[in-house]
Amino acid sequence: MNYKVLDMPAYKRKKHFEYFNSLSYPYVGLTVNVDITELLERVKKEKLKFFFTVCYCISNAANGVPEFRQRIVDNKIIEFQSCRTSHTVALEDGTYCYCTLDANMPFSDYLPYAAREQEAAKENNTIEEEEADTYDKFFISTLPWLSYTSIIQPVPVPADSNPRITWGKYFSQGERVQMPVSVLCHHALVDGSHIGDFYRQLDRQIAVISRTGRR
Repeated sequence: MNYKVLDMPAYKRKKHFEYFNSLSYPYVGLTVNVDITELLERVKKEKLKFFFTVCYCISNAANGVPEFRQRIVDNKIIEFQSCRTSHTVALEDGTYCYCTLDANMPFSDYLPYAAREQEAAKENNTIEEEEADTYDKFFISTLPWLSYTSIIQPVPVPADSNPRITWGKYFSQGERVQMPVSVLCHHALVDGSHIGDFYRQLDRQIAVISRTGRR
């Protein structure tokens, strides 16, 4: 089993959970400009796929925060050992399909694996998912056509508890390159400090992948 069920009587955020879980819109989100200067240098130098490179960093950063791996199921909290990403893939007819990726592997293995899985997803061409199959996923999307300072995400009723992570077009700011990265989480599980942890993890992941290419 890839998850454990948390002991709710011993859960330190039980009252916070009950309050935010009762709201009609229980989400909390932020948009932060993330420095990708060195990462972009490696991507261009080695002709890596930019989306997959960022997705790998995002996935590992999100998995590094336990609260991002938690989901609400039948009013209980389950915590996955690791979660996959589910991202949107643009199709030639202007629509999109979903592709699921697991980043629990070395970066060098991930890139060819991700390319194969995305091609398979295009062939399958569907956005249909069983609810039980989505619990261990981070919902990923990107807006490569523009930079932005905020974003409003569509969410279901009743609310789900999957983090939604989106990034936009990178841009130059002085001598550095920045990219807006947005996070939307269920506030019954995730507080601002946990979102801060995610961005710190993301900075670390970007630094690791950036350094790997400089030998």
